[in-house]
Amino acid sequence: MLRRRMSSRAVKVGMLGTLSMSLAACGGNSYTADCVDGYSHSGGQYKVTRDGDCDSGGNGGRYFWYYGGTATGAGYVYKGTTLKPRKGEIKSKSGRTLQRGGFGSGFSSGG
Repeated sequence: MLRRRMSSRAVKVGMLGTLSMSLAACGGNSYTADCVDGYSHSGGQYKVTRDGDCDSGGNGGRYFWYYGGTATGAGYVYKGTTLKPRKGEIKSKSGRTLQRGGFGSGFSSGG
């Protein structure tokens, strides 16, 4: 029985494909967060406030981060979640990094 040997070129291409798929599966997700006023909840929408409202402890739960929401154009967001993504980069709408993402990262900051 003859064994077929793979050429080094075929091995390299196969390894490159596997590496690419592994890296793609490990992260690359990024999310946007809005600080919202929980007292303003109406019709599935929250009023967006300044980041500092969430930073200062949320005023007893009134203000909190809302992740992945869609802006209405009138200062409100909807179709998001209050559940913080476990992995990936999270930035506030003002551009401040709340959680760093990337390969093997678990660093987080903020609310």
